[in-house]
Amino acid sequence: MGAQESNGQERGTARRALLGAAVLGAGGAVLGLPGAAGADERHGGGGYRSLPRPTVIGHRGASGYRPEHTFGSYQLALDLGADVVEAGDLVPTKDGHLVCRHEPEIGGTTDVSAHPEFADRKTTKTLDGVATTGWFTEDFTLAELKTLRAVERIPANRPHNTLYNGRWEIPTFEEVLRWQDEQTRKRGKQVWIYPETKHPTYFRKLGLGLEERVARLLRKYGKDKKDSPVILQSFEPSSIERLDKLVGNPLAVLLSAANTRPWDFVEAGDPRTVADLVRPEGLKWIASFAQGIGPTLDLIIPKDAAGNLTQPTTLVADAHRAGLILHPYTMRNENPFLPASFRRGTAADAYGDAFGAFKVYFETGIDGVFSDNADTALLARADFLKG
Repeated sequence: MGAQESNGQERGTARRALLGAAVLGAGGAVLGLPGAAGADERHGGGGYRSLPRPTVIGHRGASGYRPEHTFGSYQLALDLGADVVEAGDLVPTKDGHLVCRHEPEIGGTTDVSAHPEFADRKTTKTLDGVATTGWFTEDFTLAELKTLRAVERIPANRPHNTLYNGRWEIPTFEEVLRWQDEQTRKRGKQVWIYPETKHPTYFRKLGLGLEERVARLLRKYGKDKKDSPVILQSFEPSSIERLDKLVGNPLAVLLSAANTRPWDFVEAGDPRTVADLVRPEGLKWIASFAQGIGPTLDLIIPKDAAGNLTQPTTLVADAHRAGLILHPYTMRNENPFLPASFRRGTAADAYGDAFGAFKVYFETGIDGVFSDNADTALLARADFLKG
């Protein structure tokens, strides 16, 4: 693989460090190891630092196998063994409820287009500077949204998921919080979730601020503390800053391509780009109000023009130096989503060498990863930790 591989010594060091962290985090306190107790005390015993590492986060549930952001997807992610479930991407309804959808535009993730009673709701809006046509959650009451059913978002890549079109409704965040408690009781171990505030500046301008609604529900269910099993994330740093003042939960700033700017920066006239935020001074600033970052995988290992991986950046080391954990996104099994050298054949719905790609990313020292295929991720982690 050439540039895609670290030398053997570095790989061994990274693997041993992660294995040690996994042992200390998951079982060190039970074993009475001194390092683990200190970490638990600093981060509110049983908090996010106690999760297995590298942490496997079920991206929108098990969206490689079920339509995303449904209880079918969330449930399967737990059944497959995900350490954390990303439930969900939070957007508001017209009457102020929080629901779980990838985006406020729901034409591609629900059967709304098949409902003639909602035909006149189709419209074009400017969402974070981009003209977007479809149906938007903020134009529906919760009762209306509950008449819709979820469908597969990328059927060309996941035709098998279309089997489950129409089976599940749109979940609310409050339902997710109750489901989390129910699953924790049934499984006899704490279930973790990783919700995201979506387009918070856009919604605040509509009078539908997300952060206060999130905080209110977390307080209602007693999940607003530093050791609560809920990690909050957003692509807009100001949303995380706002949440930092409202709740004690662990927080993560999501980071897109290096040449982009978070939309709240655009609105506020802040000239910084993601490239500025991943420099040491930017990471230090993020660490003043957050505990982690969720960078795109390309910020960990960039690709060349042909889509092949190049050399890892210093982001992992720089973020760790700032005291931040890294949960990059998103690993998927299908060819189009893998680096070019890990693709097998040309079929858009065929699996490539996902295990090979996981190995390369794990070797960088990341603390976890979002994956649409939690089972693949867990097998890849086991291989990596075994060496």
